[in-house]
Amino acid sequence: MAKESMKARERKRQMMVDKFAAKRAALKEAGDYEALQKLPKNASPVRLHNRCQLTGRPKGYMRQFGISRINFREMALKGLIPGVKKASW
Repeated sequence: MAKESMKARERKRQMMVDKFAAKRAALKEAGDYEALQKLPKNASPVRLHNRCQLTGRPKGYMRQFGISRINFREMALKGLIPGVKKASW
């Protein structure tokens, strides 16, 4: 389980990215790179890091489901993810 401060930091970064997305796009379109540099660092989408929505785990993230591999496996075995079942051949 990730620390609450790390989860909060990622949420804060996501809000900043959402807030400045339109402004960043307009500045990029105009080619005004000096104004882009004056925006907050956390307004850049590159600074975001994918984390599990349930636990906040940063590694083993499955983009399609938005959760870590560990939670995915547990949920799949319990039948909580529609259309996913354990392979057997």
